[in-house]
Amino acid sequence: MKGSVIVGMSGGVDSAVAALCLLRQGYAVQGLHMTNWEDDDAYCTAAADYQDARSVCSDLNIPLHRVNFCQEYRELVFANFLHEYHAGRTPNPDVLCNRHIKFGVFTDYARRLGADWIATGHYARLSHEGVPHLFKGADSNKDQSYFLHAVPGEALSNILFPLGELTKPEVRSLANDAGLANHAKRDSTGICFIGERPFRNFLSRYIPERPGDVCTPDGSIVGEHTGLVYYTLGQRQGLGIGGQATGSDEPWYVAGKSHDRNQLIVVQGRDHPLLLSTALTTRNICWVAGEPAALTAVNSLESSAQTRYRQADEPCRIQCRPDGTIEVIFESEQWAVTPGQYVVFYSGDECLGGGTIESTSSMENTGSIDPEVATA
Repeated sequence: MKGSVIVGMSGGVDSAVAALCLLRQGYAVQGLHMTNWEDDDAYCTAAADYQDARSVCSDLNIPLHRVNFCQEYRELVFANFLHEYHAGRTPNPDVLCNRHIKFGVFTDYARRLGADWIATGHYARLSHEGVPHLFKGADSNKDQSYFLHAVPGEALSNILFPLGELTKPEVRSLANDAGLANHAKRDSTGICFIGERPFRNFLSRYIPERPGDVCTPDGSIVGEHTGLVYYTLGQRQGLGIGGQATGSDEPWYVAGKSHDRNQLIVVQGRDHPLLLSTALTTRNICWVAGEPAALTAVNSLESSAQTRYRQADEPCRIQCRPDGTIEVIFESEQWAVTPGQYVVFYSGDECLGGGTIESTSSMENTGSIDPEVATA
């Protein structure tokens, strides 16, 4: 026996196959289902997910524990989510959920249950030789290292990712062959606690609508928005801009926000200069296996980065600035880089770490362009 492992059982097929693989590898496996969000409406699937987890554990003949982390989630993740929106940024709570909940309070709870190892159904790989190193999953379409970049290396020291070398079709095939009831269950989408409910309706429960003008960069009013917090850079759908007497037929995109004037700035064409950035700033980077030795106050680091999930790795240079921030300069222009989201660094398949995007810059948003508009 390789030791005891507690698998985070979400009710989905990924965690089910993670448990299956570990059983076949000789571990003593138990399941732990956590509830992080409770809502008495049609969009909350917590009860159904728990029943699916029970069914899988019954099929695999392993015990299932249950724990409620709703309070911890609201304090450690959701409070930051609302704070970021109030500050005019667009947060990604799934990153904080991994850092503080799944590989924080969840793993602490699993250890108290006696686990030698903790496992999840993430598509990523780990090396436990010395300090843990995080790598992309073998399935490039499902790789989740982007969302795991903020988990410190010490928190990964007793973590297993059984699906790291598998593709999603292989996972579903294993589940089907094993007769697991959820082998065809659809993948969950959307933000972890919001699920697939209408985002604007959800957010309006916490941040009231504040309508204002939708404007072009030259100040022309082309519509009305319901509140700046409900829009994100690069957004195309739901802008409510009708045909204009002048201008092209190209689609409209959100290019920035003027909070002082409560204006949503829009442009036509996906390649408009205001949607393109050549550099960004971040600070307090989480380095998975420690800060790279090559990055110093005087030496920059050649790397590659993603500024959104499933983006191709983009070559960049990372350099420290005297004010304590980190500047990331890209070889080519990046589209709709969004403050509040994350820039995540890679060296080949290894995920080095990342940080929250604070601001962006390019040749176009210097000089006559309002910086607040340009940087959202």
